[in-house]
Amino acid sequence: MTSNKSTFNRRSFLKASLLSGGGMMLSVSWLSSAKAADKLQELNVPEQWAQLNGYIQITADNKVKLICPNPEFGQNVMTSLPMIVAEELDVDWKAVAVDMGPHDNVKLGPQFTGGSNSVRMYWKPLREAGAAARQMLREAAAQTWSVPVEEVTTKAGVLSHASGKSAKYGEMASKAATLPVPKGMKLKSPKDFSIVRKSKKNVEGQKIVTGKPLFGLDYRAEGMLIAMIQHPPAFGMKLKSFDASQTLKMPGIKEVFSLKLYEDGFEQGGFDTRTFNELLVVVGKTTWEVMNARKKLKVEWEPMGDTKDTMQGRGGKREVTVPGEMESTTAQLEKMAEWAKKPAQQLRKDGDPETAFKNAAQIIERTYNAPFLAHNCMEPMNFFAHVTAEKALVAGPLQAPGWAEPTLSKLLNLPADKIEIQMTRMGGGFGRRAYSQYMYEAALISKHAKAPIKLIYTREDDMTYGIYRPMYTATYRAALDANKNLIGFHVKGGGIPEHAIHANRFPAGAVENYLAEGWEIPSNITIGAFRAPRSNFNAAAEQSFLDEVAEAMGKDPIEFRLDLLKRAKEAPVGKNNEYDADRYAGVLTLVRDKSAWNKPGNEKYHRGVAAYFCHNSYAAHVVDMVTRDGVPYVERVFSAMDCGIVINPDAATNMVQGAVVDGIGNAFYGALTHKNGAAEQSNFHNYRMIRHNEAPKKIEVHFVQNDLDPTGLGEPPFPPVFGAVANALYKTTGKRQYNQPFKTDPGKRI
Repeated sequence: MTSNKSTFNRRSFLKASLLSGGGMMLSVSWLSSAKAADKLQELNVPEQWAQLNGYIQITADNKVKLICPNPEFGQNVMTSLPMIVAEELDVDWKAVAVDMGPHDNVKLGPQFTGGSNSVRMYWKPLREAGAAARQMLREAAAQTWSVPVEEVTTKAGVLSHASGKSAKYGEMASKAATLPVPKGMKLKSPKDFSIVRKSKKNVEGQKIVTGKPLFGLDYRAEGMLIAMIQHPPAFGMKLKSFDASQTLKMPGIKEVFSLKLYEDGFEQGGFDTRTFNELLVVVGKTTWEVMNARKKLKVEWEPMGDTKDTMQGRGGKREVTVPGEMESTTAQLEKMAEWAKKPAQQLRKDGDPETAFKNAAQIIERTYNAPFLAHNCMEPMNFFAHVTAEKALVAGPLQAPGWAEPTLSKLLNLPADKIEIQMTRMGGGFGRRAYSQYMYEAALISKHAKAPIKLIYTREDDMTYGIYRPMYTATYRAALDANKNLIGFHVKGGGIPEHAIHANRFPAGAVENYLAEGWEIPSNITIGAFRAPRSNFNAAAEQSFLDEVAEAMGKDPIEFRLDLLKRAKEAPVGKNNEYDADRYAGVLTLVRDKSAWNKPGNEKYHRGVAAYFCHNSYAAHVVDMVTRDGVPYVERVFSAMDCGIVINPDAATNMVQGAVVDGIGNAFYGALTHKNGAAEQSNFHNYRMIRHNEAPKKIEVHFVQNDLDPTGLGEPPFPPVFGAVANALYKTTGKRQYNQPFKTDPGKRI
């Protein structure tokens, strides 16, 4: 057993006795917050009391309810996070009910879903929550039975003593709630887990497949109206004037008006965005009526010109100039090629790369490009809001309610305690729903209309509205000596409006002479986190390039990577290497073995491999490609993951499989292009997504077995898929891939 010392006192645990129900409610947190001070004073709790992370309710009739603090968009945290609590609480999982917690930045902390942080962030706090509650129940039973607490055992929600006495948790819950919180809490050894590491069905699975109202689009309220926004047709344009006379004659239409999202000088938070700042809004009774009426608007647009945004950040307030260009993708590519020739910011330098390249017998240089990508969440963007002069209720799909609340409070001029944020299940997130401007828009529209409204984006609205994966480029160079040894490595990357270079990741630390540089081009095209931000391009380019270097050196691509990792382990270069060489090599070895990489019997497949580290986890894939009627398809995929302890194996497997399909689809087809500032793709008829018949017939997932604390899983499997597909395509067609997407037509021969 593991013992973790704690200094938490009775008030820091903030428990409440549910005397009327004869039960116990335990609310716990180990993440401190100064923001909680005012509310804590009302509770007569010291300021050092921390934010709530988890919440356990046990009733007298032995019902156990666990609250999930983090928003859910398909990654299954509503099952995995409660499993962590239930493990240490030692209850029967079949007796557990799970609810999504409301937004509460005092009790539940930031409640952010993203960055593959949910399980990693809550692993220890939720274990300690369950262990503390279990210990208090044991103490209550010991006092009731007049026996030493050490002699009281638990199993599946039942307390027992060698004398034959036993009781269900519910029978001791009220008394347990009156006891001091233990200062030292014993946590289970992983070898004793009975819930964690065992596959559990999605707690909302039945509701999902039977169509229960879980999502933002399902939300209804009495008197609710529908709102839609008409935004400019191109980035770099703004509203000049409009005529809504015909629109207002349409059935069901209540109002048409314009308003600003952010007033001049408004200080935006780190995850705020303005995209198109002036909103032209149509409000009516039903979605269909508003959609049809919006078509009747007569609008004049004009060039926006350069504008300034005031941004908050870690370095304090800063002014950001947003250019007013209305560019086309061709011009953007030309600009990136031009910038790539200019001096860039040095991100890392080891050894003497200049001399290494000067003395090289062979230099391999390749440039990789990737376009903007749209998030395309299956549930269109939407949010409900009912704002009055005294308070506000907002409800909908949101990844980061805690980050959005301060901005919403400023926009509405309402204190945070007068704002209620309800979180619905999200029909996809992928980073898009971490940017909350659609919630702000809904709230401002409701305030203006003096009515409860639901803002809805059509697919066309969302796809042309921005918040894209950035446009990237990177040039990789490798220096080989006369004996085909790698003696120098150089990467120089840029993008619109950010670069994707992670300078301290592999192969940094494995090459004596190493240089990483980056540059960025400002743009009015708004971007945001896209599943495994920056890594999704960096891994694709890097892993494609490493395969080409391995070929030039006459080495097997997996053995080449393993040789580099051996160097990084035994004689690492530099001191800031982010990755663990052993764990990185572990997933490569595992996928090599499970895929039977170089063994006979796989000759009919063209095989590609890639591996990557990001979000604290390690992933590797082997892609097996075949051709059907001359067209390449991914037939099989073998995946290996090291993400520490796997909470829910079936759900984790599904997560990796989803990432693989998502990666294949984006590698083959993903592209959002512009012409004179206007998005050229607006819906799935011209933005290609992978289809059922294009998905692999088999995706075999394997996890490295260890007892390390869990790390990320939602994002790490995604980036290396691109590289593995590119490398398999080379084996299939004899052509290297340097530009994404690799094909845009399902019948295209590459």
